[in-house]
Amino acid sequence: MTETATDRMRKVKSILVTQEAPTDANSPYLKLAEKYSLKIDFRPFIQVEPVPIKDFRKQKVDILQHTAIILTSRHAVDHFFSICRELKIDMPPDMKYFCISDQTSNYLQKYIVIRKRKIFSGLKDTKDLLEIIKKHKNEKFLFPCSDIRKSDIPDFLTDNGFNFTEAIMYHTVAANLNDLKNVYYDVLAFFSPSGISSLFVNFPDFKQNNTRIAAFGPATAKAVRDANLVLDIEAPLPNAPSMTGALELYIKSANGIK
Repeated sequence: MTETATDRMRKVKSILVTQEAPTDANSPYLKLAEKYSLKIDFRPFIQVEPVPIKDFRKQKVDILQHTAIILTSRHAVDHFFSICRELKIDMPPDMKYFCISDQTSNYLQKYIVIRKRKIFSGLKDTKDLLEIIKKHKNEKFLFPCSDIRKSDIPDFLTDNGFNFTEAIMYHTVAANLNDLKNVYYDVLAFFSPSGISSLFVNFPDFKQNNTRIAAFGPATAKAVRDANLVLDIEAPLPNAPSMTGALELYIKSANGIK
């Protein structure tokens, strides 16, 4: 008989979040730990490495032939400007930047003077960004990305006849977790299929047993199931749009909190 998530519901005391530890003292993870007396640890399961300049050149991408750059993360920002620096390219003042969020657009200050540039920001996700891009059909877009990325942006640009170039500027690889002797936590929280791959790269004999798996996003959820793991906590939910929200709902139920 196949075990279901409901059958596996047990009290939660410890959680491993497979991301960097938050720097904000008001992080919802820290508040969750305090509120429910939990041990919450943080450890990235994936890491980003730059594409060597010789490999980038093989893509035959002429950055300055584009009029707009699509930036979906801080990694994209860092590696885009790193490539520009290696190629001795200065961004023209009329270059437009389309950022997935205000957080990403503000991060641009590390490389350019924002007030002198044309910057467009989504509210929080790709859907918001694509609504903005729709209004700029005549731009020549450059999409810096990883070798492992979601297909929503290039699919949208292709389906709607946009002029764009996809440029792989960084690689997403499994982090070395040798110092993490085990993954014996009540809950492991994942945010990408790459995180699931890293779990088995580092712990090829991993057995789920009573460990609950939390996944953010449909692609991550699919990776969990494809790895023959039980998906216990899925986010986002209609009443819990964040990972912490989904975790809290589960903890309340599993720990018998009303």
